[in-house]
Amino acid sequence: MKKLLSLTLAALPLLASAQPLTVSAAASLSDAFKEIGTKFEAAKPGATVRFNFAASGVLLQQIAQGAPVDVFASADHETMNRAAEQKLIATDTRRDFAANSLVLITPTQGAPAVGALADLNKAEVKRIAVGKVASVPVGRYTQQALESVQLWAPLQPRFVFADNVRQVLDYVSRGEAEAGFVYRTDAALAKGRVSIALTVGGHAPVTYPAAVVADSRQAALARDFVNFLGGAEAQAVLARFGFTKP
Repeated sequence: MKKLLSLTLAALPLLASAQPLTVSAAASLSDAFKEIGTKFEAAKPGATVRFNFAASGVLLQQIAQGAPVDVFASADHETMNRAAEQKLIATDTRRDFAANSLVLITPTQGAPAVGALADLNKAEVKRIAVGKVASVPVGRYTQQALESVQLWAPLQPRFVFADNVRQVLDYVSRGEAEAGFVYRTDAALAKGRVSIALTVGGHAPVTYPAAVVADSRQAALARDFVNFLGGAEAQAVLARFGFTKP
């Protein structure tokens, strides 16, 4: 019995270290982060990484409601600032690790000719897919860009709001919207199904910050993951998926 107890106690540190690291990350990071997670596990024997991908605002809400998350990676500073204001992150761990650009996409087949934002006023552009402004950073970048040319209000009747940037991509790639606003990295994933009409300006820089969640039960490992994002291995993966340095 004593031998069994000592074996059980000896296993406890292993069981504790086997607890997965939970990373909540913006939907646009899905493909790159899955590969980065594999590389992080290889660099940290015994570590396992579990991902939760969604719109940044939705992830923040989950963390605020007590979801067991260790690392938060957002597609904008506004959402991360809200996390800091609510004391949901360890602010000293916050770092920018990637950047992106906003693009206007159209379906490759049968799309109306769109070469400028003003072309969205054309009668044949009936539906424009955009992210929900309250919870999806790409929606806020889109609003800023369209407001800069006084088009946000006039185009509103044509908007189809999406829960995250990948849903915008789906709407356009399936021809359910004649145009949509996504990140360049997302457009690259649907080559052959969508075309980039133009790179869009007039908005805040698209920058991705990450931080350790204040209530993380894996704080040291979480800090290692955030630091790993700035390292050569992770940066090479991000670059391959089209992200740029912040």
